[in-house]
Amino acid sequence: MPSIHVNGKTFEVNADPDTPLLWVIREHLGLTGTKFGCGIAQCGACSVHINGEVMRSCVYKLSMLTNKDKITTIEGLSENLSHPVQQAWAQVDVPQCGYCQSGQIMAASALLKRNNNPTDQDIDNSMTNICRCGTYQRIREAIHVAIGIAKNPNKNKA
Repeated sequence: MPSIHVNGKTFEVNADPDTPLLWVIREHLGLTGTKFGCGIAQCGACSVHINGEVMRSCVYKLSMLTNKDKITTIEGLSENLSHPVQQAWAQVDVPQCGYCQSGQIMAASALLKRNNNPTDQDIDNSMTNICRCGTYQRIREAIHVAIGIAKNPNKNKA
């Protein structure tokens, strides 16, 4: 039975090695913030971080993980919605239906981890997740807001 590290905890998982990580996260661990969208790594609703890099969990098989891999889901991004991207998402009121937003937030937080001051073009090139409601302008705005929050975290505390 393989061990996986999710959101700072270690879990023993009794699943077939070919099981997509998405289903391990949702069905075996009960973390339902990561969504199923397309099943072919196109939409990004299933985005999680593996060792800090955004990955589409619907096609990432359990057997592809090593004992050293650290997985972060939307539930593990912060304990109290204090991550700058989560704060910005709320401030800008990004979600419309909200279904894709956990994947969008995971993609945006990975972008800002590797580039703390992206241009609009950088954002457009990196944010490849699909939003059926078309909130792309608000997503871009929220990423810029998150940059400001990250630079001055005490200013945005309630």
